[in-house]
Amino acid sequence: MKILTFDTSLDKTYVTLSENDKILSDVIVENHDEKYHSAYLIPTIVSILKEHNMTMKDIDAIGTNIGPGSFTGIRACVTAARVIAQQLKLPLVGISSLEILSRINSTLSKTLVILDARKNQFYTAVYENGKELQKPELTNSQDLISFDFSNTFVISDTASAVFLKDNCSVQANVYTDINADLGKFLNSIVYEKLKKFDTEEFLWGKLKPLYLQAPPVTISPKNKNC
Repeated sequence: MKILTFDTSLDKTYVTLSENDKILSDVIVENHDEKYHSAYLIPTIVSILKEHNMTMKDIDAIGTNIGPGSFTGIRACVTAARVIAQQLKLPLVGISSLEILSRINSTLSKTLVILDARKNQFYTAVYENGKELQKPELTNSQDLISFDFSNTFVISDTASAVFLKDNCSVQANVYTDINADLGKFLNSIVYEKLKKFDTEEFLWGKLKPLYLQAPPVTISPKNKNC
């Protein structure tokens, strides 16, 4: 089974092609030339397939990050994934950013993943041995401060790490500093779920972006008086 996975929701664009659990190609794209990294998603997919003498018709399943993260990045990868899966009638597996990041933890401790949601709010989820103990949710700062951090491996972004250090005396593992290959984690999780569940669980129409709060709305100056 050939699996194509991609993620533009976090710090970089990750595109990974595998045959079952064997990685065939793994590409990471950062922002450059004043363009957001998600702009390179489709060209990167095309390049990877060409490298392996494949077309999209050779792919058996699609996996993507559904958020939370950059609203622009979520829209980019979810839209691309839904279109490809619909046109080719492929199973489509959506994975949250928090579950992907939880795979950074290689210890036996439970994992708390925290991402800054701004306005004193945070996206949080808890995992242990690959199992979800707390699903992704929006958490306020006071609830986060009262969390029991004992025997917990904390993974976060930079802003959350600063908050945790200043308010909870907790040293978080900042994922952008670790520079882990999140594309491989995504691909591995997708493969695990495809083995575990029937493909009817992964119809393209079931995939929704994981917006735990409303996307920001920009009002045009000319419409302010409407």
